[in-house]
Amino acid sequence: MRRPPGPRRRAHRHPVRLNRQQGIDFAVVQRRGSDLTHIGPVRTCIGCRARTLPSELLRVVVVDGAVVPDTRRRLPGRGAWLHPDPDCLRNAEKRRAFPRAFRVQGPLDVDRVRGHLEQCGQEVAGSPRDQQEARKQVDPS
Repeated sequence: MRRPPGPRRRAHRHPVRLNRQQGIDFAVVQRRGSDLTHIGPVRTCIGCRARTLPSELLRVVVVDGAVVPDTRRRLPGRGAWLHPDPDCLRNAEKRRAFPRAFRVQGPLDVDRVRGHLEQCGQEVAGSPRDQQEARKQVDPS
């Protein structure tokens, strides 16, 4: 069956959803406003929604209805990524990001992650936001 004559519809091309034949390297595709210079795997913090390297984030998984930090990144199951910063944890809880990220129903217990962040808080030198602001500072001389 033939189409009736009329105006042809052009296919809408989304800049990210191109196939490999069109030359897009999906390892370097960025979201609007992201500051990414590294080529390789990128993860998104579920608290602040910033995209960064996995080495700067803490992987968390669900074990028996509780969110558990996966410091060795070896626990089975669906994982989510979070900056080792209490502000990002608060934002994730406020936005109800944990059930959405793990695709589970109902609230999850995040006490173990909070305890881990408090324990390693003395070891971590500043939050990710402090590091970003330190880079933005200009020498006044």
